[in-house]
Amino acid sequence: MTRTIVHLLRHGEVHNPERILYGRLPGYGLSDRGRQQAVTVAQALTAHNLVRVVASPLQRAQETAAPVAGGHRLDVVTDEQLIEADNTFEGLRVSVGDGALRRPRHWPKLRNPVLPSWGEPYVDIARRMLGAVYRARAAAEGGEVLCVSHQLPIWTVRRFLEGKRLWHDPRARQCSLASLTSLVFREEELVDIVYSEPAGATDPTVTGA
Repeated sequence: MTRTIVHLLRHGEVHNPERILYGRLPGYGLSDRGRQQAVTVAQALTAHNLVRVVASPLQRAQETAAPVAGGHRLDVVTDEQLIEADNTFEGLRVSVGDGALRRPRHWPKLRNPVLPSWGEPYVDIARRMLGAVYRARAAAEGGEVLCVSHQLPIWTVRRFLEGKRLWHDPRARQCSLASLTSLVFREEELVDIVYSEPAGATDPTVTGA
């Protein structure tokens, strides 16, 4: 029975002095701490049988993938389906008690947290991420593949695979910066999900993370 592992890696810390929700905006790369987190993950994966490295097209994901790919003499393959979730608050400050959420004109966007009404539907995120996962598994069959993505897409596809409802409390996400959510397959069957934090834990609610 062929064993394949798809590692979903959340990008490292981003340089975001304005503390906005940057979403899919261009120009948001890793901070100094984020670059060190990427190196730490690369070191943790040195002995792994990585045969492929795939990343979201966004700068922070590409920069997180680079040290791992370099350590295994691989190129970074871009998969658009690993991109961050779309969000109507993109470019705004959205911390609780601060910024956009205090303005009544934005409140209608919050009318349906189950969908959610302020961004890409959870079910759409799950579907595209699932497609990315199975493409990566097929391309690396019998080995390991790293897919660098973002907190919400990774958490959403994990909840889908675990058979849980997709809407959730963001404060409860188990998906720290530079964390690994590793999907273990036997042939095409998912047999295990393993979570690890090679670069340490971070608060999932911190804006700019």
